Amino acid sequence: MQRRTFMQSMATLAAAGALPLSINQVLADPHSAVSVEDLPKLKGELTLYLGRGEGGLYENVIKAIEDRNPDFKLRIRRGPTASLTNAVLAEAKAGVRRVDVFWAVDSGAIGMVTAAGLAKSLPEDLIGQLKPAFRFADWAPITGRIRTIPYNTERFNAEVIPQDIMALPDSHFSIGWAPAYAAFQSFVTAMRLLEGDKVTTAWLQAMNKKAKQYAGELGVVMAVERGEVDIGLANHYYTLRLKAGKPDAHVDLAFTRDDAGCLVNTSGILALKEGELPVNFIRYLLTREVQAYLAEEACEIPLVNNVPLPEGLPSLKTINPPNIDLTRLADLRPTIDLMRNAGVL
Repeated sequence: MQRRTFMQSMATLAAAGALPLSINQVLADPHSAVSVEDLPKLKGELTLYLGRGEGGLYENVIKAIEDRNPDFKLRIRRGPTASLTNAVLAEAKAGVRRVDVFWAVDSGAIGMVTAAGLAKSLPEDLIGQLKPAFRFADWAPITGRIRTIPYNTERFNAEVIPQDIMALPDSHFSIGWAPAYAAFQSFVTAMRLLEGDKVTTAWLQAMNKKAKQYAGELGVVMAVERGEVDIGLANHYYTLRLKAGKPDAHVDLAFTRDDAGCLVNTSGILALKEGELPVNFIRYLLTREVQAYLAEEACEIPLVNNVPLPEGLPSLKTINPPNIDLTRLADLRPTIDLMRNAGVL
């Protein structure tokens, strides 16, 4: 869905002015994604802390919501998710509440805020809209991203790519990675939790002897496509976005199985203020229109039912991510220390 189509859709629904059904009526069938047309209008003011991400697409969503709700005023503080997380925690410690809603680009940041006991519980009907693996009492995942192995299709097919992330150091493939990138560090955190520090350290040290380092994961995927390296480690959407702009790109996705190499992480949102307004704002982000827009434009994974996956991503039923509590990815400091001790950072 192009930005103009998304905006027009939201504007048309706003102009229609139809009386919404009650929330209970709308969510009577949780298997069907809710439309913005069925939600109550937003009235009042909120302060949103918004983690930077997705090239302005989150801003487009916010603008569309504001256009649909003329009696709603949103004050936004923008910044890196890590900085905003620290601000939320520091303000709470000082007894100051400046933020009503926090939208972060990774679940680790959300975990730090929920661990501090600052997030307000969300209603069961809202939580029930999400797919079962992504239901939490005090925060809502918005969209997902899966760790993948992009590979050069001129050299290999998917069948020869290892399905065990631990096998990569001993493989014959040349590899690209971006250890300084936040998504990579969440992946290493997941590996620590699943495999232990000793095994993770050994894996990092072995990989560091053969992997070529890049500043970010888009750079990793582009290097794979150019043939600079055989395979890489990156979130899925970098490959899909490259292919969307360059359909004949020599790169595709392979997946490991039941390990940190196919971790599904998410962006997420939580309320730090009681009341209907923060909750109803969150409801808009889980609507069919917003989820479809982020799937089509950002190539992210929709987390409500009956919204198609991004083109080029196989059904999640065919992928075997590890079973891990996403909020535990907030335990990042031991990961950074471990990566430094391994000589990776």
